[in-house]
Amino acid sequence: MAEEILRITGGQRLEGTVTVNGGKNAALAIIPAVLLCNEPCTIENLPLVRDTQALADILVALGAKVTLSGSSMTIDPRGVKSAVVPEEYACRLRASYYFVGAMLACFHRADVSYPGGCAIGNRPIDQHIKGFEALGATVNTDRGVISARAENGLRGAEIYLDMPSVGATINIMLAATKAQGNTIIVNAGKEPHIVDLANFLNAMGASVKGAGTDTIRIRGGRPMHGCTYAIIPDQIETGTLMIAAAATRGDVLIRGALPTHMEALTAKLLEMGARVDEGVGEDSIRVRSDGNHRHVNIKTLPYPGFPTDLQQPMSVLLSTARGTSIINETIYEMRYKHLEEIRRMGGVSQIKDRLAIIEGVPRLTGCAVTATDLRAGAALVVAGLMAEGVTDIYNVQYIDRGYEHLEEKLRSLGARIERLTVED
Repeated sequence: MAEEILRITGGQRLEGTVTVNGGKNAALAIIPAVLLCNEPCTIENLPLVRDTQALADILVALGAKVTLSGSSMTIDPRGVKSAVVPEEYACRLRASYYFVGAMLACFHRADVSYPGGCAIGNRPIDQHIKGFEALGATVNTDRGVISARAENGLRGAEIYLDMPSVGATINIMLAATKAQGNTIIVNAGKEPHIVDLANFLNAMGASVKGAGTDTIRIRGGRPMHGCTYAIIPDQIETGTLMIAAAATRGDVLIRGALPTHMEALTAKLLEMGARVDEGVGEDSIRVRSDGNHRHVNIKTLPYPGFPTDLQQPMSVLLSTARGTSIINETIYEMRYKHLEEIRRMGGVSQIKDRLAIIEGVPRLTGCAVTATDLRAGAALVVAGLMAEGVTDIYNVQYIDRGYEHLEEKLRSLGARIERLTVED
């Protein structure tokens, strides 16, 4: 059986200009939100990745009309009558659970099979359920299906999240826009894609205030209408390219990026000895490095802390830094599986519970490696770029879930990377 791999011949310095796509995580929240209005919406600057296609497939299965033109997607939700997302669709990605909040708001019911996504650790939905129940819904999770009912409609409430869960914040926002009365989410997530969702909801006529702070206020029940909206740049793609530039002793200007979203990563790259500057205008970042990196310690935290999604690529950069670096992964407990592959390339690391202790080595050496999740795949791409020799990366479907034509962008910067079909 044939499968696709990425083959990288390492040691090439990345140099030039590259433009990031729209944010995957923002798109995954905004696409289900279109159900909240009864008119077509056009979403621009959409990343054309596996996960956004999976959500489009769900909408079509529900009865919506979806039209794609370049990086724009127009969604007409008027044909949607069903409030059921079958397992064959839901299992393709984690964000399928956002249809619970959206359909509960629109139809007062939702049946969504448990979501799929990367196996990176425990990802409970208890805070989602807490929020739905506070809004007046009853929720059951029997036989692998999230079933929510609000026969008498939803009503606004004050909801305190036990932790600033991004997914729960988004799901509650979706449901609360149609609830009668006011909803306050306390200890809400602050991530940029939460702000982007709030801006999209407001563009449709909702009243959402405070997104980006720990308290979000929603005035529910307002009439919603179609709109055209452009998604923010992808924070994690930006960070991956920044790390790749530093890892290859490169000089890369990244356009379409928002420097304010990258401050945690920028601080660590500067601490390591790389140079990071804002480019011309407010939407670009330049990263330069001579490869002489110092060790640093990293603790992943909710935004504006260091993103867990950049921990894996960053750990590869640390594998050749001088000295011992310590990473404390506080978000997902299974986000170190990629280090087993990095050890095959010559990296030295130990895992102790949530800590990864990384001893810097002079170089990595290319070999065949396997991606175990989306960001682990990105980490292996960074490893292949900086390694001596040839690296073959298997399970590239994980990378395609979150990066649009990553190899083409890297080739434009001078990387020797190609997508091949090989026999299994």
